[in-house]
Amino acid sequence: MAGAHDFSMMLVELGAALIGLAILARIASRWGISSIPLYLLAGLAFGEGGLAPLKLSHGFISTGAEIGVLMLLFMLGLEYSGEQLRDNLRTGIPAGIVDFVLNFPPGLIAGLLLGWKMLPAVLLGGVTWISSSGIISKVLSELGRQSNVEMPQILSILVLEDLAMAVYLPVVGVLIAGGGPAKTAIDVGIAIGAVLLVLLVALRYGQRWSAAIAHESDEIVLLSTFGTVLLVAGLAQRVQVSAAIGAFLVGIAVSGPIAEQSHRLLAPLRDLFAAVFFFFFGLQIDPSTLPRVLPAAFALAAVTALTKVATGYWSARRAGVDRRARWRTGAALVARGEFSMVIAGLGTALEPALGPFSAAYILLLAIAGPVVARLVK
Repeated sequence: MAGAHDFSMMLVELGAALIGLAILARIASRWGISSIPLYLLAGLAFGEGGLAPLKLSHGFISTGAEIGVLMLLFMLGLEYSGEQLRDNLRTGIPAGIVDFVLNFPPGLIAGLLLGWKMLPAVLLGGVTWISSSGIISKVLSELGRQSNVEMPQILSILVLEDLAMAVYLPVVGVLIAGGGPAKTAIDVGIAIGAVLLVLLVALRYGQRWSAAIAHESDEIVLLSTFGTVLLVAGLAQRVQVSAAIGAFLVGIAVSGPIAEQSHRLLAPLRDLFAAVFFFFFGLQIDPSTLPRVLPAAFALAAVTALTKVATGYWSARRAGVDRRARWRTGAALVARGEFSMVIAGLGTALEPALGPFSAAYILLLAIAGPVVARLVK
């Protein structure tokens, strides 16, 4: 009976949480703002140490949140054909280098100034380097900018960052575990090989796969597409490649009429799980840890918001787009989120202050990013 009671209470709390998110989405729609900051603040209010902590099943919610990231990245990949990816990767390497040079050093320097050792400082550099593909794709979708002239530059930078994570994450993971050079080389080789393999399959055999699963039945297409996203993401994670990268590459592989059909069928699932992801992100942050790190986190957030804007502006200017599009490109890249949280989580055992500092930093830019993107038109 106790188990049944616990399960019923979990359903009641989960249902109440989703209804609460729906109310926040209504408020955001009425105010003409993004719903993402409201989801984050709701998680902050109802998480551990918040105003009214909920005893939700964190395992269940975290699974939904992880699926939300996959759906966001898959839908982003749908907007981008294999040919466009090839062209932009060929021409986008300079922008990727500028992105790293402008956005990694501020975190590294801040970590060293805080008195941390080199490895935690390197992790903080990763936190400041990587924009949130999940938040950015959701914001651009809300603003209806998927077909804007600056989208290739935004996507090119995000793709390069996500692919760079395929190398960065296993390298820092091995360093944290204390692995030797040989193990590091093997892990990096596996990660790079896996990314190249999936990318090759997506570019060369995407049309054949799309034709194979195409069907007039929405049910069959939904099950086939959603199952493939989860399968490829899981396999990618098993070989130390980000699951989000796997989901993104599946989106690229889907082409032709089935891409539009998949978008129509999976958009509601994306919105549901994305809301869960942003809410869960806030749940993980203990508000009591934020005040003492907030001033330094705010300063770093201000600096790296400007460096991201500079990155986007430079990339768009290089591509020859107009001045408004350049500013929109930079503003779109400000938000940090899911990858930054993953990086920070790796190093909390090495440097306890990394967790709350990164949480405050990410929360500031996860809220500021959508606001800035909406203001810059």
